Amino acid sequence: MNLKERAKQLKIDLPAVYLSLKSKDTPQAAKILAGIAVGYALSPIDLIPDFIPVLGYLDDIIILPVLIALTIKLIPKENFNMFRNEAEGMWQNGKPKKWYYAIPILAIWLYVIWMIIKGVFF
Repeated sequence: MNLKERAKQLKIDLPAVYLSLKSKDTPQAAKILAGIAVGYALSPIDLIPDFIPVLGYLDDIIILPVLIALTIKLIPKENFNMFRNEAEGMWQNGKPKKWYYAIPILAIWLYVIWMIIKGVFF
């Protein structure tokens, strides 16, 4: 599988991992790892900032696929195939169809920013 095919597969696997969070059949360890993977993917903060040449994008290229691969290994194969089939329709024209999944992450970051502003100015 070349890099382009892996990138396409990642666009399907990440939403499938998110969908697996809602299933009762997904093991608890996989849910924790899936939550970390989805949170990291949606988070505006990286371990290594993107403005650092090469290293900034290297953490995204390595960390996110590793988290997703570990999560997929922990989910029973037949369940994950069901989530993968459901996730294939979530992307339209390169944009997520259900963009509102990012609202909880946005709410957390707004809360963190508010707490920082409150701590500095009040």
